[in-house]
Amino acid sequence: QLQAFGGGLVQAGGSLRLSCAASGRTFSSYRMGWFRQAPGKEREFVATISVIGGRTYYSDSVKGRFTISRDNAKSTVYLQMNSLKPEDTAVYYCAAYSSSCPSVSPTDYAYWGQGTQVTVSS
Repeated sequence: QLQAFGGGLVQAGGSLRLSCAASGRTFSSYRMGWFRQAPGKEREFVATISVIGGRTYYSDSVKGRFTISRDNAKSTVYLQMNSLKPEDTAVYYCAAYSSSCPSVSPTDYAYWGQGTQVTVSS
């Protein structure tokens, strides 16, 4: 089970840190990812991190502004979001899958959190 939290309302240029806590599985065995979905749009890849945390991969739209990290001892993955823009407004989801390869496709991820709303005002 994955539970995401930390969303909220922030002004453009501000920052938020999302967290996703995992339970019921061996967290350190799973590659983790963050996706987002804006109203009327498809779910979009944001970032992914390897099982140990040494390798990360970002979408071009967030590269340089967002940072994904994980703490396997706490079974938690984070998404630090800086320099937020109104176009970052969406419901953000954490997800997990068992593979050594990074993936940007939501269909590859077997487990999903419930989502947390991020709203960036202009």
